[in-house]
Amino acid sequence: MNHRNKNNHLGRKRGHRKSLLSNMASSLIKKKRIFTTLAKAKALRKYIEPIITKSKIHTTHSKRNIFSYLKDKTAVSELFKDIFQKVRERPGGYTRIIKTGFRFGDQASFSLIELVDFNEIYTSKKIKKSIRRSRKKIKQSE
Repeated sequence: MNHRNKNNHLGRKRGHRKSLLSNMASSLIKKKRIFTTLAKAKALRKYIEPIITKSKIHTTHSKRNIFSYLKDKTAVSELFKDIFQKVRERPGGYTRIIKTGFRFGDQASFSLIELVDFNEIYTSKKIKKSIRRSRKKIKQSE
């Protein structure tokens, strides 16, 4: 029975899983979107959402707490820069997981995890209307 076992162990021991999620979280903060398997993306979402919530409080204490999770100085400084201001105003739900298909090597379900406010397609104010053009039907003479 799996009662009260809420985290996915990802087939790794605790130290390996902790460093894997830390590295993936810092990559997500730096690059704004990464491709990974669906199970890792879901585990990463549970790992990074509280970190972004902690970054709303701009103090030295919160920076040190976040550094204890990420272990990457550039990712922590990027998280507290002005470009993350949009993310901090959001009440929650900072990430989006999009399933992209299956990996060629082992057919694992592959997905894209991204920070919601950095996607230009969904957040742009200008939405282009596609113009529908149809061909004129040419009547054939009999």
